[in-house]
Amino acid sequence: MDKSSRIFVTGHRGLVGSAIVRSLGRAGYNNVVTRTHAELDLINQDAVAEFFTQEKLDYVILAAGKVGGIEANRTLGADFIYQNLMMEANAIHSAWRAGIKRLLFLGSSCIYPRDCKQPIKEEYLLTGPLEPTNEPYAIAKIAGIKLCESFNRQYGTQYVSAMPTNLYGPNDNYDLNSSHVLPALIRKAHEAKLRGDAAYLVWGSGNPMREFLYVDDMADACVFLMECEDICDVLINIGTGLDVTIRELAETVMEVVGFKGEILFDASKPDGTPRKLLNVDRITNLGWSAQISLREGIARAYANFLSRELV
Repeated sequence: MDKSSRIFVTGHRGLVGSAIVRSLGRAGYNNVVTRTHAELDLINQDAVAEFFTQEKLDYVILAAGKVGGIEANRTLGADFIYQNLMMEANAIHSAWRAGIKRLLFLGSSCIYPRDCKQPIKEEYLLTGPLEPTNEPYAIAKIAGIKLCESFNRQYGTQYVSAMPTNLYGPNDNYDLNSSHVLPALIRKAHEAKLRGDAAYLVWGSGNPMREFLYVDDMADACVFLMECEDICDVLINIGTGLDVTIRELAETVMEVVGFKGEILFDASKPDGTPRKLLNVDRITNLGWSAQISLREGIARAYANFLSRELV
């Protein structure tokens, strides 16, 4: 990519999109195009088509999406599948109509089967049933992958689908009704410390294993993929290749936050997928690897959380 290329990043105010904008800036790209939801509703097909026609974009990174944790996915399944399907379909189709050859579509590791062989290779997609608690979201993201794959096959585009593992960091969602596990634990531990509680409550048994990637590492990987001249694979995992139990995660959060009590697990709440560790050989072989450790990343995330709380 030329440093002056017009690069459209959707979802630039969210966790993923804002990190990608930061990474593009660090890499010297000075013509990043963004739009708020009020300025461009990606669910509105006509508005998206008109935007792509007028803006004369060179590259597109699709980071917008309706996301959330287990509870949000369980209760808002219709919203998750409809909104994500519409956003990706409108953007990918309009990008093709506008002549954009290179596009990066962001998904999630939840696209893979619930009981997948570990670590999860890209070729394991569609080899088994999905985790029921996030199936609508996963199906929408799988459709996005297949859209990219189909446009490449039929029209010769270079649309790549990147599947990050669990992400966290600046601009994360700390709403306990809709957040993912790590930001929820940070908030719970922080509030328990302020109240002087003897314990803080963690959903589930604590036994599931999860992989976590600091969002700025993920963003650097996205820029790296956009800069790669030739990528043979449509689907590429982005992760650390390392995982921890939810219990170990909760203990690390407790140490970083400075909460001195104990952890209580609510086994009546769902655990979700037992384990979800990505095989990252494809992107590692291309020359990229994560740089920020889990503990360092949690410390950065907590500092960002505190700065937001104090504003």
